[in-house]
Amino acid sequence: MSKSGALDLASGVGGKIDKKEVKSAVEQYEKYHIYFGGDEETRKANYSDMVNKYYDLATSFYEFGWGESFHFAPRWKGESLKESIKRHEHFLALQLGLKRGMKVLDVGCGIGGPLREIARFSSASITGLNNNEYQISRGKELNQLVGLSESCNFVKADFMKMPFSDSTFDAIYAIEATCHAPDVLGCYKEIYRVLKPGQCFAAYEWCMTDHFDPTNESHQKTKAEIELGNGLPDIRTTNQCLEALRLAGFEVVWEKDLASDSPVPWYLPLDTRHFSITSFRLTAFGRLITRTMVKTLEFVGLAPKGSERVSSFLEKAAEGLVEGGRKEIFTPLYFFLARKPL
Repeated sequence: MSKSGALDLASGVGGKIDKKEVKSAVEQYEKYHIYFGGDEETRKANYSDMVNKYYDLATSFYEFGWGESFHFAPRWKGESLKESIKRHEHFLALQLGLKRGMKVLDVGCGIGGPLREIARFSSASITGLNNNEYQISRGKELNQLVGLSESCNFVKADFMKMPFSDSTFDAIYAIEATCHAPDVLGCYKEIYRVLKPGQCFAAYEWCMTDHFDPTNESHQKTKAEIELGNGLPDIRTTNQCLEALRLAGFEVVWEKDLASDSPVPWYLPLDTRHFSITSFRLTAFGRLITRTMVKTLEFVGLAPKGSERVSSFLEKAAEGLVEGGRKEIFTPLYFFLARKPL
């Protein structure tokens, strides 16, 4: 049910932004980043605007190339990308012990791909929290199509200021989403506040690993490419995430970088040296076709002006992610399970 056609991609670029304003929005987004003269403090101060612009601009590309679940996964040999993504979501549900009757929060839910999969797998009721209007409208449409509108819903809000009472949820998870927070401690404190005592929070975080050297120019370039192409104020280290969890009040049950022993590298679908029929749109040739198609659709007026530039910074992100994975300085698979004490 993903929007898989060229015209779907073209019509979706810009999300809720007026199509005449897409090019201007691209320019404003780019200026937040180092490549265009921006800096970390400006990104953090304006994170809501930056992240909203990013997802308005990028969501249709994500859905076109990746599907409804916008995340990576560890992968077994012989396992397809789609299968690994589902298993990764099921793993999270099992770690949290999700079951029928539980009230669960998905922090930064995208268009709800994981939310729907986890709801079907566990029978839990799930609320998706998202601050992007376009993604929420798309998520509601997809929930309706699969008959999950009763058990799953969306709330438009900033995860730094959640509109929920204290101790509301039986479990909370975040899948590659809280990396957008300008202050990870503040974000984890909000999650702690709305979680019931004795219950757990699990997440997959985007992090720089212990191999990252902040004085290495090549490492910094890779980090900047990932930030530009993924709407990130900054990328934290795994140790910074752990420390923030403890300062927020959580007890860390266990944690691990799941990329460390994945039989198939998590970044393989983005690696231009790799070819896959099942993930054809992510291959070098598939991306060339997409880039040419977007350029043509923009030229004839079927895609808004600025669409090709969105495609370009997403390509830059892919390059940074592959480099970060190869050098083992970056992981999107840092997992932790943390409990709120009674």
